[in-house]
Amino acid sequence: MPTIAALLARGTERLSGCSESPRLDAELLLGKLLERSRAGLLAHAEAGVDAAAERALEALIEARRGGAPVAYLTGSREFWSLNLEVSPAVLVPRPETELLVELALRHLPAGTAAQILDLGTGSGAIALAIASERREASVVGVDLSVAALEVARGNADLLGLRNLDWRCGSWFEPVAGLRFDLALANPPYVAAADPALARLAAEPRLALTPGPTGLEAFAAIIGAAGAHLRGGGSLILEHGSTQAGAVAALLERHGFEAVSTHADAAGLPRATQGRIPAATPFFINHGKQP
Repeated sequence: MPTIAALLARGTERLSGCSESPRLDAELLLGKLLERSRAGLLAHAEAGVDAAAERALEALIEARRGGAPVAYLTGSREFWSLNLEVSPAVLVPRPETELLVELALRHLPAGTAAQILDLGTGSGAIALAIASERREASVVGVDLSVAALEVARGNADLLGLRNLDWRCGSWFEPVAGLRFDLALANPPYVAAADPALARLAAEPRLALTPGPTGLEAFAAIIGAAGAHLRGGGSLILEHGSTQAGAVAALLERHGFEAVSTHADAAGLPRATQGRIPAATPFFINHGKQP
């Protein structure tokens, strides 16, 4: 009967070359099977593992070698210290996306009953993180995918969060006639011909690429945002590390002020935000006067 230590060593070796973190992947996969934390695996490294669990681990490692994200194999991913369920219906939440939550909380003093909109919510990661930190606020999560919204609703139920509303549709369509104090989005922004898409083939393409340039979703969101933000309201967008200039230019073209870009933990420009002037003429949302 192999030990935990032996299986982790074997798994790490088999995942080397096809994962940036083979040891971590092996620990997460075996931990899921044995219902142990990573610390628990290390504390019981010499414990034996039965044949059924050994075979199950082999199957998971094969799937990981084939490109399946660890989060899909374990069914969960941590984001903002929240344990979220994920599935192939949603994009796997990334650590760099926590920057949007940080920026949002700066706009939302504790106790503020603000109205917040999360566009393209997916697993609900951003909406849930903000809702957990600002219980007095109301958060609406929008997604085009019914399956994604099922995941988001399930996460809200698991976390016991009730200050959320989930709506299905494209960008601002499900919130027609409503205005918000803050809107956020981590939209698809990979260009359709970008080779990086091949490495992300297991994740929903709809959540990854909006079209040929990668800027199509930004143009749609920024162009319509003014009609859905209160005067002085802000829009915060995650983007690729080479897209900050283009996103900032779009915001300025549509009348946003105080436009600024912020770096993620790796020092890469990852999020750009802008504010609607307190007194907003109608034409400002169209980039031209009537």
